[in-house]
Amino acid sequence: MKTHVLTGCILTWLLALPSTAAADELLGLYVARISWKDHEASDGYRLDTAAQVVRQDRANVHMHIQTDEEDDIDVWFTTNAKRSRLEQMLNKKGAMNAATRRAILTGEPLIEVDVYRNGVRVRIIG
Repeated sequence: MKTHVLTGCILTWLLALPSTAAADELLGLYVARISWKDHEASDGYRLDTAAQVVRQDRANVHMHIQTDEEDDIDVWFTTNAKRSRLEQMLNKKGAMNAATRRAILTGEPLIEVDVYRNGVRVRIIG
């Protein structure tokens, strides 16, 4: 009898946890080449985090300063305020794994960014 109650409580608790798919709506995705141009801020200093580098890539794209051939144009991060929100989402747990962060910060990978209503997910595709 106690086992059934405990099992029922655990099952109820597990069902209450939000799943990634159910918790957030996928809005779309974009592909971007992270190049040497994206590793520097607009005023020339070297960026310290992968989130800053991805944000700078979007600034370069939307300000039409320095884009890479593989860069898609996205509809979500068109203003500085929206790119600030992007950086916040990129810093959330689960947005990127450690290997992805390292590759972005130290290299020039091709990335895919899945954009959700309340977050993003980044992965290396080339």
